[in-house]
Amino acid sequence: MGCQSKPRSDKNMQQIKNVIWDWNGTILNDIELCINCINVVLRERNIPELTYERYIEIFGFPVKDYYERAGLNFANEPFEIPAKQFIDLYHNNWSSCSVFTDATKALKHFQDKGIKQFVLSAMEHNALQKQTNHFGVDGYFNHIQGIDNHFAESKLQTGKNLMQQFNINAQETLFIGDTTHDFEVAQQLGVQCVLVAKGHQNFNILKRATTNVYKSLLDFIYDELN
Repeated sequence: MGCQSKPRSDKNMQQIKNVIWDWNGTILNDIELCINCINVVLRERNIPELTYERYIEIFGFPVKDYYERAGLNFANEPFEIPAKQFIDLYHNNWSSCSVFTDATKALKHFQDKGIKQFVLSAMEHNALQKQTNHFGVDGYFNHIQGIDNHFAESKLQTGKNLMQQFNINAQETLFIGDTTHDFEVAQQLGVQCVLVAKGHQNFNILKRATTNVYKSLLDFIYDELN
């Protein structure tokens, strides 16, 4: 079963017992930092920097393809070199970021309803745990799961493992993310999906994947309650 086009309907939302969250761009507002980091990488290679509008238009997974859209040429150097430079810049500066205010409200909303919450991220697992702890939101989650490397690869298999480990019923689960990759993962996991257009991809790109796109989590919560 793929994502439902109307997961906010009363019948569907009443049966939701689990929410799987993406982290970067959904809960953590790290968009400006990511733009600054990739622009350092580009600037050092005499490649034009990205504006905010251009960034949310070309960002996507796999990250290697996004790097190429940004102008990097892997005939000149292997992907791992600029990728590691970006990662180092990011991890030296992520504490300057903050959690979206509406994400905190949504986390509390689901917690108050007794819904289990999980994080499924393409961030390296230990770094993810460090961030969720630093920003004081780890207590909302039954489990936090990243991947085993720093190269932001697909989190599909990690998601399958998560659902199996915690015996998560797909029919009772909602995935919340900010990219088309989140939608694709949700489809493969057989869960419902909501995308929020405040993160790393713009509204129009998300709408090409699914009609179930909100401009903020508060809009989604309002729809759920009404």
